[in-house]
Amino acid sequence: MSDALKHECGIAHIRLLKPLDYYKEKYGTAFYGVNKMYLMMEKQHNRGQDGAGFASIKLNTIPGERYISRVRSNQAQPIQDIFAQINERINDEIKANPEYADDTELQKRYIPYLGEVFLGHVRYGTFGKNSIESVHPFLRQNNWMHRNLIVAGNFNMTNVNKLFNNLVELGQHPKERADTVTVMEKIGHFLDDEVRKLYKKLKKQGYSKVTASPVIAEKLNVAKILRKSSKDWDGGYAMAGLIGHGDSFVLRDPAGIRPAYYYKDDEVVVVASERPVIQTVFNVDFKDVHELPPGNAIITKKNGDVSIKEILEPLERKACSFERIYFSRGSDAEIYEERKMLGRLLMPDVLKSINHDTLKTVFSFIPNTAETSFYGMVEAAQDELNKQKNEAILEEKETLTDARLQEILSHRLRTEKIAIKDVKLRTFITEDSSRDDLVAHVYDVTYGVVKPEDNLVIIDDSIVRGTTLKKSIIKMMDRLKPKKIVVVSSAPQIRYPDCYGIDMARLEGLVAFRAALELLKDNNQYDIVEKVYNKCKEQVDLDDKDVQNFVKEIYDPFTDEEISDKISELLCDEDVNAEVKVIYQTVDNLHLACPKNLGDWYFTGNYPTAGGNRVVNRAFMNFFEGKEGRAY
Repeated sequence: MSDALKHECGIAHIRLLKPLDYYKEKYGTAFYGVNKMYLMMEKQHNRGQDGAGFASIKLNTIPGERYISRVRSNQAQPIQDIFAQINERINDEIKANPEYADDTELQKRYIPYLGEVFLGHVRYGTFGKNSIESVHPFLRQNNWMHRNLIVAGNFNMTNVNKLFNNLVELGQHPKERADTVTVMEKIGHFLDDEVRKLYKKLKKQGYSKVTASPVIAEKLNVAKILRKSSKDWDGGYAMAGLIGHGDSFVLRDPAGIRPAYYYKDDEVVVVASERPVIQTVFNVDFKDVHELPPGNAIITKKNGDVSIKEILEPLERKACSFERIYFSRGSDAEIYEERKMLGRLLMPDVLKSINHDTLKTVFSFIPNTAETSFYGMVEAAQDELNKQKNEAILEEKETLTDARLQEILSHRLRTEKIAIKDVKLRTFITEDSSRDDLVAHVYDVTYGVVKPEDNLVIIDDSIVRGTTLKKSIIKMMDRLKPKKIVVVSSAPQIRYPDCYGIDMARLEGLVAFRAALELLKDNNQYDIVEKVYNKCKEQVDLDDKDVQNFVKEIYDPFTDEEISDKISELLCDEDVNAEVKVIYQTVDNLHLACPKNLGDWYFTGNYPTAGGNRVVNRAFMNFFEGKEGRAY
């Protein structure tokens, strides 16, 4: 992706189902779980590189022994930093106590981080917040083992203010409004409530506080706690939690917005944000890794019983299509084919823009995530070239010579690596003119492969703000002196902010929104902007379920192509000599390529939860009023 676009995070959860001696004997180490957690987090580093956290729980410890360990980092390489700390601590303990080396019982009792239940998290810092306090997992501590709660998630709630006020009404005093804290305290409240009720029942049956404790852990109804906690949540989430005595869960939102996959055998229960992570780390087949159904939780009790429970009634499935286009690793078998299809489906519009002249066209891509879509586009282009060859042969069959036949057959599709990203270049100067000059050199180009009569087609997986295209890529491409530059986006026009975990919250940052505003000015229709603002403002006091997305009216007067053409103008400075054309994927083709992930609210404005419409209207009001605050 040319524009840097951050995703909030990824989760990794492992529950060992056998005693540590089992892993020591079979795999040579009692640190099997720790090692696998490192791999799972490292394989998801694409989902977050600003912060990482790790937590573990030891089962069946005796009072006075530490059973919860947690480590977090917001260093430059947070995953490596975390596991360097873990390894250093482990090695120091074994060095100081050589008798621990081959004794799993002593290791478990005295070495931190070693346990049976693990939770990991990677994140990007959003909205300028990247302090260590913002890094997951979050910990809610209590002297009662089963009231300890560790939470980490891939999520964003649209109604965090409402959730915060609910906690206040319960008599709590949350330390901040952050949705992670709010969610954790909500779960913690009902966890406390359930423990309290269980203890009262057991007390009547003659149990003491000491003897009641293990029975509470056994009888604790995690699904019931989650149902009560999540009743008012509005957002996209894959929420993971560990309870101090050893129960664990991962809950997915009812629209399936955020992804979660799981695998289970007789040794482990594993959950991650991406399927190939589990496949690779545990060497299992595609068919053995399952998607957690929307609205469901996978719950593992302390005794190892595993169940999938419906917590919330599923809504219409609107799994995030951006996971397929960009965020998730392309090593997933389905995602790889979907990205190729996205490239292939763009080819008719590309051919139209180059007048079907494949001989005088160079095809390339913007590294690195658009490469798979590029392969699909090239396959479609090759089909077109083969068709042209067949037509030429049939047309000339009466006069065709061997030399002419060889000439026709020798035509090859011209594919080159044109754009090269300089990953080490940092735009550290803030003064505008200097910074723009540096941004222009974030990408370099390959010289000598494009001729003045050529078209240059370059595919990107999405165009969000268009900043890097305007300030760097198009200018660099123009240095090659092509006749025409065709920039192709495998995603549709991003018109609306996301509110479920992707860092694109401000409307004015979206190039499609800016293009629509320019078209309104060009057509003397800019009064629509104030009308939309007034309609948004009139809905401020309505319930979320009654709020409509009136921002759609900004785009309604124009066709997709008109907006694309205006974007082409906005991305070109006067000193660009080549004709520039921007082509976007259609929403229909997106759904054709990604039939299981139909979440498209950033393209269509059709938000899958009630809170989405409030967020987009608030974002528009912020734009109109000149406010830079977040819309949720």
